[in-house]
Amino acid sequence: MNKEWNKDFVAIRKRLEEHLSAINEHTAEIQAMFDYLQELEIKVDKLSQRFDQMQLDLQLPRPKTIVAPLNQLERKVFLVLYTEEHMLSYPEIAEKAGISVSIVPECISSLIQKGIPFKRSFVGNQLFVGLEPQFKELQAKENVVNLSLQSFME
Repeated sequence: MNKEWNKDFVAIRKRLEEHLSAINEHTAEIQAMFDYLQELEIKVDKLSQRFDQMQLDLQLPRPKTIVAPLNQLERKVFLVLYTEEHMLSYPEIAEKAGISVSIVPECISSLIQKGIPFKRSFVGNQLFVGLEPQFKELQAKENVVNLSLQSFME
């Protein structure tokens, strides 16, 4: 009976090792895709900067910035980033906004979809985000996000 159990345990162990190997292979693929997307994002940012420079050189009017209305949570995260001079990590944003760290990436993504431009930087393996300086200046001059004094009080 012990031999049968040993045989069963060996079979189970072998299956678990195969499963672990498959997980490790997929993890490497995911990391490779993440690295590729990072490089792609950097290239898109450079193209955007070149386009902006071409607009300035040609003295073409910049398109009007339109931002969709923000919900309460998005407003909190926006205000944290708007009032900070330097870029912040997700844990720092969460702490200053008084929200869970797990909500921050979804909120940043939602803000991007609503038209708010961000700059991103990696230090080690940690992502830091901040508002584009030109957008901060535009927000200060034209209030494109439509913030009221009450927004700052909440």
